[in-house]
Amino acid sequence: MGTLTYDSTLSADFDDRTLAHLQLVIGAKLRRNEAFYFSWKDDESIGDGRSVIWLHPTIPISFKYFGSRQAAINRAWIDELMLSANTPAGLHLVPEPTPDGMDGE
Repeated sequence: MGTLTYDSTLSADFDDRTLAHLQLVIGAKLRRNEAFYFSWKDDESIGDGRSVIWLHPTIPISFKYFGSRQAAINRAWIDELMLSANTPAGLHLVPEPTPDGMDGE
């Protein structure tokens, strides 16, 4: 499990593959000086709710990976995540599309 740390005050765990895709989408938006919401469902161990943060280019964010290997990137998943990031509701995790275009679980 990798960790996304936001403004040194909030940390959230995601598997390394998911975190790698989030890093690319978040990095692309922040590089263009775009601020946006990012929301995710919390793990049952911390209450099974959801969290939302406002990502802004001036607020520090870091990505810490558990594994040393870089994850293979699914371009279709990047596109789906970017589509969600460009909505008023902001970035949220969507299922990874499978190679044949069907949604994965």
